[in-house]
Amino acid sequence: MKVNFLKRTRTWIIAMVITIAGFFSFSFTDDYFEISRNMDIFATLFRELNIYYVDEVKPGDLMKKGIDSMLESLDPYTNYIPESEVEDYRFMTTGQYGGIGALIGQKGDNVVITDPYEGYPAQKADLRAGDVILEIDGKSIKGKKYDEISKILKGQPKTPVKLLVKREGEPAPIEKTVMRDEIKINSVPYFGMLDNEIGYIRLTGFTDNAGGEVRDALMELKSKNNVKSLVLDLRGNPGGLLNEAVNITNIFVNKGVDVVNTKGKVKEWDKTYKALNNPVDVDIPLVVLVNSGSASASEIVSGSIQDLDRGIIIGQRTFGKGLVQTTRPLSYNAQMKVTTAKYYIPSGRCIQALDYTHRNEDGSVGKVPDSLVSEFKTKNGRIVYDGGGVSPDFATETQYLSNIAQSLLTKQLIFDYATLYRVKNPTISSARSYRFSDQEYSEFVAWLSDKEYDYTTKSEKTYEELKEIAIKEKYYDGMKDQFDALKKSLMHDKQEDLQKNKDEIKQLLQDEIASRYYYQKGRIEASFDYDPEITKATEALKNKQVFDAIMNRKPEALKK
Repeated sequence: MKVNFLKRTRTWIIAMVITIAGFFSFSFTDDYFEISRNMDIFATLFRELNIYYVDEVKPGDLMKKGIDSMLESLDPYTNYIPESEVEDYRFMTTGQYGGIGALIGQKGDNVVITDPYEGYPAQKADLRAGDVILEIDGKSIKGKKYDEISKILKGQPKTPVKLLVKREGEPAPIEKTVMRDEIKINSVPYFGMLDNEIGYIRLTGFTDNAGGEVRDALMELKSKNNVKSLVLDLRGNPGGLLNEAVNITNIFVNKGVDVVNTKGKVKEWDKTYKALNNPVDVDIPLVVLVNSGSASASEIVSGSIQDLDRGIIIGQRTFGKGLVQTTRPLSYNAQMKVTTAKYYIPSGRCIQALDYTHRNEDGSVGKVPDSLVSEFKTKNGRIVYDGGGVSPDFATETQYLSNIAQSLLTKQLIFDYATLYRVKNPTISSARSYRFSDQEYSEFVAWLSDKEYDYTTKSEKTYEELKEIAIKEKYYDGMKDQFDALKKSLMHDKQEDLQKNKDEIKQLLQDEIASRYYYQKGRIEASFDYDPEITKATEALKNKQVFDAIMNRKPEALKK
C-alpha cells in the first residue's frame, strides 16, 4: 500500500513538473531553467519528505500549506481556492447562496440565530435572533460549531429543513420547518431619507448588480421624495467587482468619463474603464462617507468622486487597496485569485498602500513618509495625494468603544438583553423614533448585577507593565506603598463605568433592540441621530457655503 502510494505521488509530481515546464517553454531560456530547477528541487523535497518523515503526512494538506505560504509572500490578496471553498467564493462575488437566510453564531456551547434576513425563509418562519438551535432534521447538534451548522443549513432551494429551537420565554422547544430558498444578499441593505430633503443610501458590497441597486434606490428616492442632496455610505464596505464600482460612479457622472485605469505586467490587459451609461443625476450635491474599512471598489467610487470634483468625502482615510484580482482556473476545479494589476483613479494616483503588511490595529494605513508621497490634482485643480487610501475632504475622528462597552458586547450581554427585551415587549415604535429610556437603562444595570463582564483597562495594563519593570530593576520593594496606592486609584469600578459610559451603552442597546423588530434596516435607522459622520454630512448638505468650502479644502467651515 505504501509503495503504491509513493508511486502515485511520484507519478503525479513528475507529471506536474512536465506540465509546468511545458507551459513555460515559450519563455526565455534563463527563466525556463530557473523555473525547472526550482520545480525539480520542490519535487524531490516533496518525495523525500513523504518517504522518510517520521510520521505519516497528508500530501493534500502539506501542498495547500506550501501554496498558501508561497502566495502570502506576494501580497495579501493572491489566494488559492480549493474546490471545497469555491462555493463560498461565489457567494462573496454574487451575494447568492441556497439556504434559510439568517446569520448564526456561537454562544458558549450553543449555536444561535443572530440575525434573520428580512423577507427570507428564516424570518418568514418566525425564527428570531436569540433562538438556540437544538436539532436539525431530528438530529442533535450538540458539540457542533456554528460553521458546521452553517453548511448543514445551506442547500438546494425548495428543499425543507426542520429545526428544533429553544426560545427565551417559552417553556418548551419550538419546532420550525423552513423551506430553503435562493438567498441574495443585497448590496444596498437600506435607503431612505435622513430628513425631508437629504436622501441616504447604504452600500455594503459590490456584488453583481450593485450598480443597478444603487441606481434603483436613487430613482425611487427621487420619485417619492423631494430629494435635494444625497449621502452615499461606503463605511466598512470591503469592495468587490470593479465593473460595479464603475457603474455606481457612472450614476453621478456623465457618460464617457474615465473612471479608473488598470495597469499590470500583461500590457494587453491594461484597460481604461469609462462611464458607459446615461447618469441619473450629475448635479445633486453628494457626500460619500468612508472609513478605514472602505476598501478596493469603495475606494474607486470615493476616489473618483473626489478626483472628478463631483462630491465631498467625509470620514477617515480608506483602507488603501488599489490592486486588481483576476480568478484563474486550476486543475480539479480549484481556482486561484491572483493580483494582475493596479488601478489608477482619474487624477492619475494609485490608492494602493505602499506597504502591504504594516498597518494600524484597525487595519488602516500606517504613516507614509512625505518623501514617498506624490502630489496630484483633481479635475478642478485641488491637490490630492497617493501613498495609501483616499484621504477625506473633511476628516472625523475614529470612534472607539470604551472597555466596558467592548466587554458587554464580547460577553454577548447586549445581545442577551435584547432577546429578553423582545420577549417582554411585543412591539416598539418605529426604529427611527425608538429610544431606550433612562428608566430602561436602570433596569438593564440591575439585570447585570449577577453577570460576569470583567475587563482590564489600558491604565491597569500599563500599571502591570510598570510593576514588572520595577521588580526586574529591583525598585519595587522600596516603592511598594506607592505602587499599592496607584493600583487602588486605578482599579476600575464597573458601576461607575456603567454610568460614565451610559450614552454609549444605551446606543448599543438601542441598535440591537431595534434590529429585533425591524431587522437590518432597523439597526441602521436607529443609529442615525448619534452617528458623527451622518451629522457632519447633514450639516454640510444643509449649507451651500459650507459644502463649497469643503470642496475647496476649507473644512474648518464645518467646525464653526
